[in-house]
Amino acid sequence: MKPSRLTRTAFGLSSAVLLAVGGLSLMPINPDPVMANEVMTRVLTVTGTGNEFIPTTLSQVNLGVEVRGATAEAAQQDAARRSNAVVQLLRSRQVDKLQTTGINLTPVYNYNNNEQRLVGYTATNTVSFRVPTEQAGGLLDEAVKAGASRIDSVSFVASDEAIAQAQQVALREAVQQAQSQADTVLAALGLRRQEIVGVQINYASAPPPMPVLRQSMAMEAAAPPTPVIGGEQEVQTTVTLQIRY
Repeated sequence: MKPSRLTRTAFGLSSAVLLAVGGLSLMPINPDPVMANEVMTRVLTVTGTGNEFIPTTLSQVNLGVEVRGATAEAAQQDAARRSNAVVQLLRSRQVDKLQTTGINLTPVYNYNNNEQRLVGYTATNTVSFRVPTEQAGGLLDEAVKAGASRIDSVSFVASDEAIAQAQQVALREAVQQAQSQADTVLAALGLRRQEIVGVQINYASAPPPMPVLRQSMAMEAAAPPTPVIGGEQEVQTTVTLQIRY
């Protein structure tokens, strides 16, 4: 016997009610905003810091040639000749990251009785490079003998590999410190930490090494090698954790 129209309608309504109830059981349509906000705000933010000090095994050197000439051409040619000799020496010593950092040619004037008179030109060619610190002093002396007449700066850095390893150690220290801080605070409040919901990592820039003041190099051939002594470089990392409790 076929169901009546009324029966079919009732069956359809009951099915709709069942589907609606099932939907409500899986995903509440009107969640409690107070409870949802409480879940969102129960997050503790802590920051840990890791510091590692590593020896600076490399010297970053900036040096060059500065000459005077009666004409621009004479000054530039003299600077180029002496610079080529210095560069050939540095390449023979297999220095790292050798590059030109400046080429300048400027007129030189003499002022007398409020009158300006051109008296010549100054040509300057400078380069930078890296070398193991224990080799820096002797190489500076050789560069002067080859034609270098100015040393602009000598700074000290660690190798890229040493910095990368120190960053990994500092990261672990920063994470452990942040987690320890969170445990101490939550334990004092009678709470327990749960999962980590956010992580932020920051690498602090190392402070610039102290430069050696520029000096004119005029050393005797029998003089002892120029002493160059490195130091330590700080690698710092901070980790910020957001922890739900």
